[in-house]
Amino acid sequence: MSLHENLKLRHAVRFRQLQVLRTETLTPHMRRIVVGGEELDGFHSAAPDDHVKLFFPNAEGRIVTPEMGPDGPRYPQGVQPSPARDYTPRVHDAERSELTLDFVLHGDGVASAWAAAAQPGDTLVVGGPRASFVVADDYDTLAMFGDETALPAIARWLEELDPMVQARAFIEIADAGERQPLPPAPGVEVTWLERNGTDAATSTLLEDALRDFAAPLGETFYWIACESRRARTLRKLLEERPEVDSDSIRATGYWKAGPEG
Repeated sequence: MSLHENLKLRHAVRFRQLQVLRTETLTPHMRRIVVGGEELDGFHSAAPDDHVKLFFPNAEGRIVTPEMGPDGPRYPQGVQPSPARDYTPRVHDAERSELTLDFVLHGDGVASAWAAAAQPGDTLVVGGPRASFVVADDYDTLAMFGDETALPAIARWLEELDPMVQARAFIEIADAGERQPLPPAPGVEVTWLERNGTDAATSTLLEDALRDFAAPLGETFYWIACESRRARTLRKLLEERPEVDSDSIRATGYWKAGPEG
């Protein structure tokens, strides 16, 4: 058995005010926003599932970010804080000072509404990433289970995958129209799971796929990202398997069922 040394890296938090450079419709419910500017200098994202916190204009049209202190983030008194959401840095192009962010358009949430209306010249603030979880490079297989909110991270995983590592990706999406081209590579298998009208919070497609999944020979790292309750369920399913070490599981709730999603 290999000694898997997964690393948790901490980064100094910096807030960067950036401008929308261009937008692109990827699927009916996924929109790509490319932002950039001089303040992107020094940005670094060390892992495919890193998160940055995006700060959007408040009700007054202002972007108000917190100050980082010994007790964590603290907003100035008497000012309405900006709503903030976590997103995956899809692509960082340091030479062009560009950062690509992919947004799932769903309902009337703050981030979704902003992304749907974003135009070149619009402004937002990007904070972080605060930390990176770097998976050891001595696993034989990477098994990924995620919904559409995990697609940016999954695509980045596949782009950055060591050619000696196999990958199995199970991706749950609303319907066939939400499929995206993913980087082709030897040893990579992608299975699309289409809900076709079933609610994303109550679907069991990922759970069913995990129950049926038999890992290839060798050692497997399991990565899970979807609605919070479902992510916990998927982790428990893996923990019931005696051959799966808990250190070889990373399960994250990318969103929580409710008004804001």
